[in-house]
Amino acid sequence: MRIAKNLAHHKIAVLLIVALLAVQAFCDLSLPRYTSDIVDVGIQQSGVEHASASQLSARTHDLVEMMLPESDEQLFADAYDKAASGNYTLTEAGYERREDLDEAMALPLSVVHYADQIPDLDLDQVKAAFDAGLVSKDDVMSMLDESRESLGDMADTLIAQQGIAAARAEYEQLGVDMDAMQMDYLFFTGAKMLMLSALGMVVAIAIGFLASRTAAKVGRSLRGRLFDKVVTFSDAEIQSFSAASLITRGTNDVQQVQMVTVMLLRMVLYAPILAIGGIIMIARTNLSMGWIVIVAVLAIALILVVLIKVAMPKFKIMQKLIDRVNLVSREMLMGLSVVRAFNREQHEEERFDEASTRLMKTQLFTNRVMTFMMPLMMLIMNLVSVGIVWFGGHAIDAGTLQTGDLIAFITYSMVIIMGFLMIGMLSIMLPRADVAAQRIEEVLECEPSICDPAPADSKDAELSASCVPGAEVAFHDVCFRYSDSAENVLDHVDFTCKPGKTTAIIGSTGSGKSTIVKLVLRFYDVSQGSVTIDGVDVRDVSQHALRRQLGYVPQKAFLFSGTISSNIAYGAEGADDERIRRAADIAQASEFIGEKPEGFESSIAQGGTNVSGGQRQRLAIARALATDARVFLFDDSFSALDYKTDAALRHELGARLGGKTVIIVAQRISTVLSADQIVVLDEGRVVGKGTHAELMDGCEEYREIAMSQLSEEELAGGGAR
Repeated sequence: MRIAKNLAHHKIAVLLIVALLAVQAFCDLSLPRYTSDIVDVGIQQSGVEHASASQLSARTHDLVEMMLPESDEQLFADAYDKAASGNYTLTEAGYERREDLDEAMALPLSVVHYADQIPDLDLDQVKAAFDAGLVSKDDVMSMLDESRESLGDMADTLIAQQGIAAARAEYEQLGVDMDAMQMDYLFFTGAKMLMLSALGMVVAIAIGFLASRTAAKVGRSLRGRLFDKVVTFSDAEIQSFSAASLITRGTNDVQQVQMVTVMLLRMVLYAPILAIGGIIMIARTNLSMGWIVIVAVLAIALILVVLIKVAMPKFKIMQKLIDRVNLVSREMLMGLSVVRAFNREQHEEERFDEASTRLMKTQLFTNRVMTFMMPLMMLIMNLVSVGIVWFGGHAIDAGTLQTGDLIAFITYSMVIIMGFLMIGMLSIMLPRADVAAQRIEEVLECEPSICDPAPADSKDAELSASCVPGAEVAFHDVCFRYSDSAENVLDHVDFTCKPGKTTAIIGSTGSGKSTIVKLVLRFYDVSQGSVTIDGVDVRDVSQHALRRQLGYVPQKAFLFSGTISSNIAYGAEGADDERIRRAADIAQASEFIGEKPEGFESSIAQGGTNVSGGQRQRLAIARALATDARVFLFDDSFSALDYKTDAALRHELGARLGGKTVIIVAQRISTVLSADQIVVLDEGRVVGKGTHAELMDGCEEYREIAMSQLSEEELAGGGAR
């Protein structure tokens, strides 16, 4: 199972839990045996456990010795010594071999104490004749067999019980306080049960702690691995999974796996240990009724297989429906202002209700299927109890089973069945958790389309060796298309961005401007041709080394929760106040920052929602400028700025970047007027390259864009600058 694979790195904890579960099973399985002993020995037998009494009168000793077969005479002789009182007491050797002694003495001792129930038998006369040599050992053994027949059809278990009853009678004849003996037995047996219960409680707490800790580590590991994997994904992988699905997999799915891991360690591992121990104890109690438990376990297994078979497909659908609910919720919350502006609240409520209702119906189906499980399990448990009582009652009546053993057998059976019931309850969550584990595995096994070269082939050193402030960025006959598209987004693009110069890229919507920037950053790889920085193909260096050369401002400015200072210093770890203020000055952000009461320490909400679009854009620009980048990429980053701020910012970029390469993607013609080189794109093709004046004369597409935004006077006079 996929969930169990996550425990591979926690072998020591799992082995320790298994060992503790074995101890817990020992405690749980020992208690029914002691309960049986309290009923059979403590109550019915007055605390007498053995047919080999610890004390024998001289008469009883001699009569038992006479009736023992020759093979047991030495065992008996070593087991008892004559005391000063004339009675015989059990020796150390007798205590060591007491089970053998019980088996040997049970019948002779029963005959001694129940001789009055055997017609025509006078043991004293037989003893006298035996001592006089008138009766042989064989004659005595024949008499013993006849006596056994006269006592009825006695099975071995019944002979053992009769022997214990005879031992109790022997104690009474010797004047032993039977009440004290019984109370001592009950006290010590009860004390053992209490100690086992306490041990079981401590072990259960330890198991719970270890299982929870291990499951938490599994959850942490999965979240960490998922995060590490996702941050290596290109835009293609992010879009193939969707952000909502990745969030669900990193939260809900991991939580499902973590929760089931706890139950796996506490219940699923415990069930087989309990079952094996229960079967051993049942075999020691009464194996003849073991078939009842086997039939019950098979019935439970059949029910579980059927239920899981029916519910599993729905669990897979359920996780996708959770993705859908998250997607709709996320989309609605992020676009709440648009929803309100167009009075589409009702429409969004209907979308959410539809997604939520589909999830509810699927959950109801799976829950209804699983509700059949518990009544069926309880029916099986009750049938097992009835069967055990029925067949066990007959066994007690026949003398082959004691009442306490029947109680123990019922308890053992219930323990085994409860173990499988625990697995049954867990099976409600196992299929869903398995689906969750599969979804997590899909992400972890997904290979990013953008990969670093092998360390031996990497050209990081060549890229980092240059001492020039700027870098030359060149596109060599570049074609690009998305993996799921047959048409090129960029078609044979070829141009060079010189160090210390500003290159602007302009074109109509959908012409591929932003794709140019993403290819430089290697968010995507070219389908044909190459993109180089200082003559080094970007695919031949690590992504980390490449992006250290680049300062990027995305089309949609995004800020992180924190402060203005932390956001500006985001890409320049350890940046001092001087560098942060300089970047803010160039980005024309110092003025509005200074108006805030806390200045650079003013808080920023997630996404920068507590600042205006223009302020957010300027902070994003400052963030890029605070880095040690050699190439700055501005992807339509001035769109939210007014013309005055735009012009001031571009002037500062030219004056203060000190020979660094600047690439600007823009929609507004005023933003690119002063660029050293303007590249014009149309439907993915380069249709013009040059300065503003050159393009106005020689590029019809550029002239159309320019004339649509500015008047001839503004274009000629440069007033828009």
